[in-house]
Amino acid sequence: MFLKNLTLASAMSVLASTAAYAGCGLTAGNVNVLGNDFAAIQAVVAAAGECAGDGVTVESNLTTEHRDLQVAALTANPAQYTSAIVANSSIVPLLNDGLIRPLDDLVAKHGASLQPHQLITIDGKVMAVAFMANAQHLFYRSDILEAAGVAVPSSYAEVVAAAEKIKSMGLMDHPVIMNTKTGWNLGEEFVNMYMGTGAPFFKAGSAEVSINNENGVAALNMLKALTEHSNPDFLTYDSNATAAVWEGGQAALGIMWGSRGGPILDDEGSTAEIVNATVLTGAPTLNGDNVASTLWWDGFTIAANISDDDAEATFVALVNGISDDVVKANNSAAVWLSAAYEPNAASAGVAATAASGASPYPMLPYMGLLHTALGAEITEFLQGSESAEQALADVEAAYTTAAKEQGFLQ
Repeated sequence: MFLKNLTLASAMSVLASTAAYAGCGLTAGNVNVLGNDFAAIQAVVAAAGECAGDGVTVESNLTTEHRDLQVAALTANPAQYTSAIVANSSIVPLLNDGLIRPLDDLVAKHGASLQPHQLITIDGKVMAVAFMANAQHLFYRSDILEAAGVAVPSSYAEVVAAAEKIKSMGLMDHPVIMNTKTGWNLGEEFVNMYMGTGAPFFKAGSAEVSINNENGVAALNMLKALTEHSNPDFLTYDSNATAAVWEGGQAALGIMWGSRGGPILDDEGSTAEIVNATVLTGAPTLNGDNVASTLWWDGFTIAANISDDDAEATFVALVNGISDDVVKANNSAAVWLSAAYEPNAASAGVAATAASGASPYPMLPYMGLLHTALGAEITEFLQGSESAEQALADVEAAYTTAAKEQGFLQ
């Protein structure tokens, strides 16, 4: 049903040459894109903006709060945005509520440059076009690890041990950073860590949650051990914050998105010393067997509640936004799903994480409800005011209530 086996091998082998539309060939239509705010998506939307003019308008709202906005914005009729740029998890609520349209006709008419690997097909219909791959993985400072006399960690236990050594030697006060902001980011960190247990999130064939067990406790305890070596403000840290901390030289071990690699390794916002010592490698394991991360794709959708003219203009503009020229000009900004993409040091972590066997984020209609419950209910445990067992019980209760309201449980 979903694209379950997106691998870097297939991702990097794809795509015939993508020619940008000269003038985009449009004479009507409004384009308004909602998406996350980082370099790769900024580049896509900027190139889509080249289609403005001759009766076409192109606008966008790129914000880290996009997931919180998308359902309400696309539920309006007409929708507030003509496209939402999504990933594995954020497409699910749009599908559940019928807020995005099938793209088969538009692919047939304007998608000659697209390959099957990019077409996210659900129940036989193309519902999104993927343009980049991503994963959270380990960033490390080789100079700090060398000064501490520790090897590059391959497990989270080794990450904690390295952090303890770095701190005890006075090299850094808070050597670890992760995207642990309360809400979606924190929920994702638990999901990644729980994936490292190899255990399922739900009982087989059911929407009944199954994390209130020794695997959930192990995942929570490891998150707490990591946050004890993070800044006390760790519950405010999203991707923008962790990237800034890294570029400021205030961390030596980071679990960050691969899409942040290019901007962190460029010549802006940091120093040559930090950039030259920054290395991206695969995500650590939790138990030595299973990599504790998830593979993702990012892609664009087209809103259901808009006119056909607006849908066509949006599709054409966004295909223009992922052309070969855009990829070549922004090669280091992402692991692009394009034959024009040239892998480099910035993509090494995503490639290693995929090669280690990381699985895609669970594409289940009720996974988002669990993710939301996790992001809200495990903060007190991380702050030391309740047990892991109580935190997991709170998650289970919050999820079960939401799943019953949505009709996934009786």
